Amino acid sequence: MIIAQEKRKSNISEYILYMWQIEDLIRALDFDMDKIQNTIVSQFKTDENTRSKISDWYTNLVIMMEKEFIKNEGHLQFIINLINELNRFNIALLNSNEDFNYNKLYQTAKPAIDEFRVKSRIKNASDIYVALQSLYSIMLLHLMKKEISKDTSDAAKQISRFLAHLSARFKQYEEGNLDIEL
Repeated sequence: MIIAQEKRKSNISEYILYMWQIEDLIRALDFDMDKIQNTIVSQFKTDENTRSKISDWYTNLVIMMEKEFIKNEGHLQFIINLINELNRFNIALLNSNEDFNYNKLYQTAKPAIDEFRVKSRIKNASDIYVALQSLYSIMLLHLMKKEISKDTSDAAKQISRFLAHLSARFKQYEEGNLDIEL
């Protein structure tokens, strides 16, 4: 909860990746609140009131995941909605010619995004979803201590730079410091 709140304020892409990680962690702990309490919540060195709020946050995520029938796979609807909003923002930013550097970063990352889309067989998904999924997949490979090729690493860097810039611009937009029509 605490980490998620900070990431949501500072970097929307990191927030989405973090929430995907939380979804997978909940799945790994079998949606069992006792396991979640012992494995995650108890690790927070904070006061009892905050720890209770963290526990409630996880409980609510478990309930939402169960109600949305994503116990085995998939993402919470509010995260999907956020990705869709970020995608609309991406399109608006590209169409606005507001930020030449953004367009350049997107065009540099686009071949890597397209290649990941083909390799992972993702159909009917936005470039933003595919870009996020590619970084999440690489993060999982790191966690499993799998070897990552130089080409994959280079592609991840291009996608990361693009998403970092998109996230910074989205933060400006949300704070009212960037006027763009979605």
